[in-house]
Amino acid sequence: QVQLVESGGGHVQPGGSLRLSCAVSGNIFERDSVAWYRARPGEQREFVAAVSESGTDIYVEAVRGRFSASRDNAKKMVYLQMSALKPEDGAVYYCKLREYWGPGTQVIVSS
Repeated sequence: QVQLVESGGGHVQPGGSLRLSCAVSGNIFERDSVAWYRARPGEQREFVAAVSESGTDIYVEAVRGRFSASRDNAKKMVYLQMSALKPEDGAVYYCKLREYWGPGTQVIVSS
């Protein structure tokens, strides 16, 4: 059984930073890319970033240069370091591996 659980969300002021974590359990991970998505209130989920099994990362233009995705294969953990946060970054953030999703962690960016 595969489970993903995000953590690290919270309330931060504009310009601040947060580090999200995604813990993966189950017999898959090392050979899979893991993606981060987010959903703003009333909107559909959108792709934010992904990190491949080898550590190669890609980002949506809106976060490139501010967010950094990484992974620790030994710990089955994936991370999303978010810096220079903007109010429009506020959303529920999800990690996704194959067809599996975590329940999400909320990020609020406001002063």
